[in-house]
Amino acid sequence: MPLEFLLDRFDELPATGALLEGLPVAGKRLPLAGLPGSSPALLVAVLTRRLPQRLFAVVTATPADAERWLADLQQLVGERAVLYPQREGLGADEPHVEIAGERIETIAALLSGRARVVVTTARASAERTGVPRVLEASRLELATGDRSPVVGLTDVAQRLADMGYERVPGVTEVGQFSVRGGILDVYGFGMAAPARVEWWGDEIVSLRGFDLDTQRSAEPIDRVSVLPIRTGEGWGKRDEGWVRTSLLDLLPADTLLVVDQEAAVEREVERAWADAAHHLDVARRLGEEPSPREELLLDPAAWRARLAARARLAPGAADAAQRFPVLPPEAVDRDLRRLRQLVAGEPATVILCDNEGQLERLEELLGANRATLVVGALDGGFVLPGLRVLTDHEIFRRARRLRRPRRYRTAAPAAAAGALRPGDYVVHLEHGIGIYRGLQTITVGEGTLDVAAVEYGLVRAPPDRPGLRLPRRHAVAGGARVLFPL
Repeated sequence: MPLEFLLDRFDELPATGALLEGLPVAGKRLPLAGLPGSSPALLVAVLTRRLPQRLFAVVTATPADAERWLADLQQLVGERAVLYPQREGLGADEPHVEIAGERIETIAALLSGRARVVVTTARASAERTGVPRVLEASRLELATGDRSPVVGLTDVAQRLADMGYERVPGVTEVGQFSVRGGILDVYGFGMAAPARVEWWGDEIVSLRGFDLDTQRSAEPIDRVSVLPIRTGEGWGKRDEGWVRTSLLDLLPADTLLVVDQEAAVEREVERAWADAAHHLDVARRLGEEPSPREELLLDPAAWRARLAARARLAPGAADAAQRFPVLPPEAVDRDLRRLRQLVAGEPATVILCDNEGQLERLEELLGANRATLVVGALDGGFVLPGLRVLTDHEIFRRARRLRRPRRYRTAAPAAAAGALRPGDYVVHLEHGIGIYRGLQTITVGEGTLDVAAVEYGLVRAPPDRPGLRLPRRHAVAGGARVLFPL
């Protein structure tokens, strides 16, 4: 890890050693102070290193806070930090398929030991969602040479449907499967890439990856492991092996919770409980029969009881019992003279840069001034004894871009457009509503490009407007058409 040296420095603090000797036990809470910027994430990363057999769960107030924590932790501990996201809304339905899939993947990663830290929100920690009673037994495992009635094509297709996957004519995104003759395509949660499974009779004779864009088969693969997901429509039909539960109920008993800004987290749980009542009342007025609120969320009292039963740290709490000697960094606010003064003085300064381009820019601006520049983005700077840590986005008052890469690919528009028919209405993010007219191949430079042709309304422009380029007129089969230059 490029920021390993920061973990070493934080690990050497006497306060870190004191915390390790006095970690709270189950049912106890330890409030912490003196942890500005990204230093709380640094502390959690050090704890994962010093306590390799223990799981950690960070509970934040909002999704934005969770994304910041996740980005910092993934810089510090890599893919061992995972997200348990909250639902998009508080209605009775289960989460969107990608949210449900990410949740089940996170749970599987935690229980298998592949992940060490889960980051979640107050609301997500209180939400009840459907999970298999026995997760590993609910996986679908396929391998070349498998031959039994339970791995026949028909049985596998039915099982995927029971697991919450959508059957489609052609797979273009995660959560889907398709069947053509003796071939089944599937892109499931828990899979690194989509897979194409081919049968001869009841025997699997081929397992290959395939490209979502071209739909062409790729290299052979050894095995496919598909995790189950759940959607709202599955409940009441095939729920014998599933249970509604919360993340707090799923975490192992010795998980150490880190509750960021406790008061704000508790307010969010109270707000979610009240908002759920409003959503359910609206649903009833519309003639629906939603599930009781208690089936969707832990009530605030039950949530607090589950939290209180855990060992937990509370960074930023007002009643801090232990203080770390970490200070917020001095503000620079784009003042290069101030920045040069800081890096020329004490303590030694490290500047974390979002990318190589920012690092090169700072090298040019600072010249011979002594500062260590490192590519490795954290959300906020801090000052340790003997070391000042600044971030380039704070120096230039630039918002940090949190671009969490998509866990799963989707097909390019040319492949996904197969689900559209000419004449369908479509929405473009910039141009608005238009009519889909099919795919066209255009020449760009020396190559070609498949594009979706979308027709929009007429543009009526007065010909005497200053600067307006007049349209060209072309004869077409005895008539005429008008082409405006773009």
